[in-house]
Amino acid sequence: MAAPGCRNVKLSKEQKKLLRKQVKAQHILLKQDGIATVSGPTKHLVIANGGLGNGVNRQQLSEVLQKFGTVETLLMLPHKPHAFATYSTIQEAREAYSALNGQNLKIAGNTQPTTLYLNFVEEIFSKDVSPLSPPPGLLVVEDIISLEYEKMLLAFVDGSPNTTMENAQRSLKHRRVKHYGYEFRYDNNNIDKDKPLPGGLPEICDEVLEQSMEKGYVKFKPDQLTINQYEPGQGIPPHIDTHSPFEDGIICLSLGAETVMDFKHPNGHSVAVLLPRRSLLVMSGESRYLWSHGITPRKFDVVPASEMQKTGTITGDTSNLTLNKRETRTSFTFRKIRTTPCDCAYPEVCDSQNSCKCRDPSPSFPSSDGDASKLEHKYVHDVYDEIAGHFSSTRHTPWPKVTEFLKALPTGAFVIDVGCGNGKYLSVNKEVFMVGCDHSKNLAHICREREFEVFICDGLLVPMRSGVCDACISIAVVHHFSTEGRRLSAIKEIARLLRPGGKALIYVWAMEQERNKVKSKYLMEKKEKTIKTRENCTTVPIVDEDQEGDKVDLVCFNQLADVDEDTVNKQNSAKLPVHTNRTSFESQDLLVPWHLKAGVKADSVSPLPPTGPKELAVFHRYYHVFSDGELENICRSISNIRIVQSYYDQGNWCVIIEKY
Repeated sequence: MAAPGCRNVKLSKEQKKLLRKQVKAQHILLKQDGIATVSGPTKHLVIANGGLGNGVNRQQLSEVLQKFGTVETLLMLPHKPHAFATYSTIQEAREAYSALNGQNLKIAGNTQPTTLYLNFVEEIFSKDVSPLSPPPGLLVVEDIISLEYEKMLLAFVDGSPNTTMENAQRSLKHRRVKHYGYEFRYDNNNIDKDKPLPGGLPEICDEVLEQSMEKGYVKFKPDQLTINQYEPGQGIPPHIDTHSPFEDGIICLSLGAETVMDFKHPNGHSVAVLLPRRSLLVMSGESRYLWSHGITPRKFDVVPASEMQKTGTITGDTSNLTLNKRETRTSFTFRKIRTTPCDCAYPEVCDSQNSCKCRDPSPSFPSSDGDASKLEHKYVHDVYDEIAGHFSSTRHTPWPKVTEFLKALPTGAFVIDVGCGNGKYLSVNKEVFMVGCDHSKNLAHICREREFEVFICDGLLVPMRSGVCDACISIAVVHHFSTEGRRLSAIKEIARLLRPGGKALIYVWAMEQERNKVKSKYLMEKKEKTIKTRENCTTVPIVDEDQEGDKVDLVCFNQLADVDEDTVNKQNSAKLPVHTNRTSFESQDLLVPWHLKAGVKADSVSPLPPTGPKELAVFHRYYHVFSDGELENICRSISNIRIVQSYYDQGNWCVIIEKY
């Protein structure tokens, strides 16, 4: 394909098609990542579809690019579908541009190849990235065991008895697991000290345990073992091993394959740590008690490309990152059962210490309508009253499709917003008459200050005559009702308010936060490092460590372990898990943290305590996230309405219903 700058060149049909796709790639780069391309040839190329986010690894892309000259710099950004390359000369870059545009690149694990689209950029500047310090008390020991010993341990796992009489074994949603010594119970994140499992720890583990004690990695010989087996694409949610059951000093042996484990401090600071095959992870002190750890479910990890770094923290150095395809990994996690209450230096996250200010245990899934009402009162109504000011400051831009629905209504229509919050939709269409209602008196007060017509009520019992509304909206409200019956009643109440022919738009949060391989805005990270291009000072985002709202909520009841299907089916007796912000949902019924902004008063509801001197109060809000088709099924069960349209919008399931 001819490079930019050529004139009066007649293009073939295929060349025109390629040019259209190349221009489309330019627009996507500019719109989504702020990358401005240039027409004239330079030494610098941006390669769309050639990034780590598309499954392309550094070695594969480098081999393709090196065919056309010396590549001085190759920057590959974590989780981004594009890469940057700088050649020694403009001519080399021009040749790569002409030869590689529209070429297919086969990616391991994908049946369909990816097509590369290249464009020139003015210049690339990469920031120096200093190495990240591991959490205090964290140690990774490489090659702790031999290949032969590893084979013996893996053979033991594959050949060990499958009966729960000899050990506790189950297939969890995200991995296979076995327990020895004591069974770890995922329903309460604890163990039963009075019910040891027969046989104790396997004798085959003695060698690595004796070595760990000799080297001082643990102070006590462990008496509890959990064996996890992870297939590619599987992981474990972020969690802190509960304080009360186990002593300080937890060790984890990685067998069969390497992986990346993410550690996160309560202040939001996160560190990715590479765990090589046959390495031993040692967690003690702060890293054991205060930092959460987890493995993100994915099939590839972003790892250092250099052979020099086989362990330790993974930095954002884009000139030294590549992809590593995950393989089956087996971990042996050894712990020592605690016989006395935990007296660690982190009482704010310790379930043993009386000074822990967690006033209530995690609530259970409601077993009655009365329980549901109490749950919603404490974890929805009271919370929104307390966070109203901060919440309102983050809710200022109407969602486009809601705006479209409201602006399509005829002039003079009477519309109600059930659960209007701070009233951001009440002034979208000046040609209709809108009123709002909300359970929160403080949010209603904010609406009145803005001179909106609002009143306070329960969404299950709106004090208006039936059939008086031409239209209704309910945006992000129904998911706060904690039983299926109450969610059905909420939608029936909306339908009651509509006149025949009246329409309602309902939005609820979706369980599926990734659809058609596109992540919702909720999952997309905001805090970014930048690579700058000279033209127009545009920036290329690089995923950074974290963002303020992406904090793991570390409280007495916060261990987010996977649960098996039996546990899921017994939700009525299970504790509600606390969600980790900006991550995929692991449960449909959960508590979502709200980190109160500095300077905002919160005094009538007891928030969770700050987790450090600079930390802010944390409130938990109850949510039921809807699975695909769930909202439509509820609507279909109501006799006097029909579904006009249903769709997915940025992590939400949405329906437009009409009353007949």
